[in-house]
Amino acid sequence: MQNLFQQFNSLTVLIIGDVMLDAYLWGKVERISPEAPVPVVTVRKKESRLGGAANVALNIMALGAKPIICSAIGDDKEGDEFLEIIQKHNFTSERIIRISGRPTTVKSRVIAHNQHVVRIDSETDKPLKEADTAVLLGKIKELISDQTIDCILFEDYDKGVITPSLIQEVVELANQKNIITVVDPKKRNFLEYKNVTLFKPNLKELKEGLKVNPDQKDKSQLDEAVNKLREVLQAKQVMVTLSEDGVYINSDNGEKVIPAHVRTIADVSGAGDTVIATAALCLAAGLDEFKTAEISNLAGGLVCEHVGAVPIDKQQLLEEAMKL
Repeated sequence: MQNLFQQFNSLTVLIIGDVMLDAYLWGKVERISPEAPVPVVTVRKKESRLGGAANVALNIMALGAKPIICSAIGDDKEGDEFLEIIQKHNFTSERIIRISGRPTTVKSRVIAHNQHVVRIDSETDKPLKEADTAVLLGKIKELISDQTIDCILFEDYDKGVITPSLIQEVVELANQKNIITVVDPKKRNFLEYKNVTLFKPNLKELKEGLKVNPDQKDKSQLDEAVNKLREVLQAKQVMVTLSEDGVYINSDNGEKVIPAHVRTIADVSGAGDTVIATAALCLAAGLDEFKTAEISNLAGGLVCEHVGAVPIDKQQLLEEAMKL
């Protein structure tokens, strides 16, 4: 296990997807507003963190590998703040394009007494224009030809950075060069990810994407739904996250449900980012899909013990994985 985690340090992962700022307002509620029946939150602390595909990059870095983000943000003050935080984490911003008139995605969470009170989203979900997609694609192709990429990770939040034409061209190129591809999908492009290595929806996304309704506690129903999905997508492996029931993994080598580990859950935000980042590195390091699913499942549970989206602690994950 230590050798596996050591291998992570030599891997480079290209992350393509929707980046965002996660803004947090931490405070106290001591009274109800006289203007409306809502709590008044007295703000004690403000914090901005990297979110979306950038949180996946943080998890990749926390596990010791090198992340490279390819994305698009707005030419606005929120975009400036995003780039400042990127630089603090020593990420390169060379492959992040800025688009005039397009807002940078910001998700602002108000938290009082460790309780999530409300979330305010400022964003667009319009697909990138063809010209902007062409610029992004050019940067991706240049990167793949210039250096060794061990894995390409699509982090899709349906905010418009990932388009069907981008998926098709990148997956084709990756397969030509024997680069593994892993996908964290959303609804809009769900059935566009053909011929990828690992496809990782959650149960809700599986139901909506395939228009099926399997019972997550009935493995035979999961088998049927995921076999259908694999047939449609020609995906080598599908891993479905089942929340408190763990994860389900399906490949040519069989199907298995891996139960969740009992945790004190503080916040589930960011858990999917941690799961896909861990899975990407395990597969890129040559681990089989069932052990990959076990370690990813463990990683997702560990980050749920913290409030807000936080990256995985590599040493803690290694210690827990060695106990399995």
